[in-house]
Amino acid sequence: MSGWEGFAFSFLNARVAAEYWPKILEGLGVTVALAVLVVVSGLLLGLGLAVLRCLGVRPLNWAIVFLVDLFRALPPLVLIVLIYFGLPAAGIGFSGFWATWLALTLVLTAFAEEIFWGSIRAVPKGQWEAGRALGLRFLPILRRIVLPQAIRIAVPPLTNRTIAITKGTALGSVVAVSEILGAAQSGMAFSGNPTPLMLGAAAYLALFLPVVVAGRWVETRFAWRR
Repeated sequence: MSGWEGFAFSFLNARVAAEYWPKILEGLGVTVALAVLVVVSGLLLGLGLAVLRCLGVRPLNWAIVFLVDLFRALPPLVLIVLIYFGLPAAGIGFSGFWATWLALTLVLTAFAEEIFWGSIRAVPKGQWEAGRALGLRFLPILRRIVLPQAIRIAVPPLTNRTIAITKGTALGSVVAVSEILGAAQSGMAFSGNPTPLMLGAAAYLALFLPVVVAGRWVETRFAWRR
């Protein structure tokens, strides 16, 4: 068997691919569902915490800063393991899917809060003063004037962060989540052939390449508005 034939047999085996591609497709669906849940919940929670910091309640702000710094410092894999294996000892159990969701959501929330908070502070103070001159109170100024501008500023860095965190769904394979990587590893173990990993790589490209391209467009779209 020549070099190319050996490579094709090991990594591009048509028989193995035909047997395991349905499992990879199921894993793709799990990855998409997990990624959407993480992004939606993480961004909403991050925005909510940033708004709470605007209230200027010091004990609350200290608590938010502590939690944000904590979850930014901890690796997502460590959080997944702690939630999945540690919390059951305290009587709180999560499936692998929901443990991965919670861990990645906490990490994205922490980064999103910092991005939103920095964007809110980047809005010129004159915007607040203009709102007060119109007779608006704090919350209407924040909701109608400051937040729309802050969100535009936050879009480019949030795009990069959400792409990075959604790729972290592959960490769910550590706690038996049958997403793309988990399905590919299982297929490779049963078949004794790495072709399922190649299918998994193709699935990741099909999923995330359009996301990366869309993210680049979003960054360009909002950059000129700042």
